[in-house]
Amino acid sequence: MIQKVHLKDTVRQYAIITASILFMAIGTYFFKFPNNFSFGGVTGLAVVVSAIAPITPSTVNMIINILLLIVGFCFLGKSFGIKTVYASLLLSGTLSLLEQIYPLDQPLTDQPMLELAFAVAIPAFSSAILFNIGASSGGTDIIAMILKKHTSTDIGGALFLSDLIVTLAAFFIFDIKTALFSFLGLMVKSLVIDGVIESINLSKYFNIVCSDPGPICDFIVSKLHRSATVFEAQGAFSHSKKFVVLTAMKRYQAMQLRQFIKSVEPGAFILISNTSEIIGKGFHE
Repeated sequence: MIQKVHLKDTVRQYAIITASILFMAIGTYFFKFPNNFSFGGVTGLAVVVSAIAPITPSTVNMIINILLLIVGFCFLGKSFGIKTVYASLLLSGTLSLLEQIYPLDQPLTDQPMLELAFAVAIPAFSSAILFNIGASSGGTDIIAMILKKHTSTDIGGALFLSDLIVTLAAFFIFDIKTALFSFLGLMVKSLVIDGVIESINLSKYFNIVCSDPGPICDFIVSKLHRSATVFEAQGAFSHSKKFVVLTAMKRYQAMQLRQFIKSVEPGAFILISNTSEIIGKGFHE
């Protein structure tokens, strides 16, 4: 039974990785590469290198990713995540396949701001989904894993610096408009990733002050399949005995709980907070 659950979870994770990488490849190939947007990781470096060498961005991306995978195996050994290897090879292969199926020699539209929005949003959304399940698309994330294991370097700062250097190279290789778009993309990318991750993990935290916690707790446990903590309290104004129920759940469950409390105890006092940082069973382990 445990093996079945583990297999089902593994299949689900790889299905999410595959869909995210394919989505990322579409955003990168159709919007980032033809506009020479050079922000972010290996794909940004591929744009810069392809501008000064007779080689396509997709090919450069594949070469750099393979080299990084080799370096990763050398420095990380067995701890090198198989999901990272799979995602990195899938992204490189998909970009190369798109290059063969649908060659592009110019942007899809004449609206660079619109294309920048898609070049940032689609890969960032995909990256956020990958990060949320503990995976990545490889590339500079491999360097981060090596730095984390062998040094005490500020990884976030080091990766941002490397992305910044690649983006600044656009000022010397491309026209000023492309360089500024790339710099804007670099600044917005991390905000989009953080926002998507927070939205995915957003849950509702309840403080319920009530007179009878029994029906409410029964509904939380039996209908919503969540748990709760109950403790006694005393009203500061009425001095009457009260109970406080603490619980956390997903957004769609929160609406059901609100409606139920309103029906069984309309006078209950409810505080509801948004949170994306819940660690424990049923949330982040």
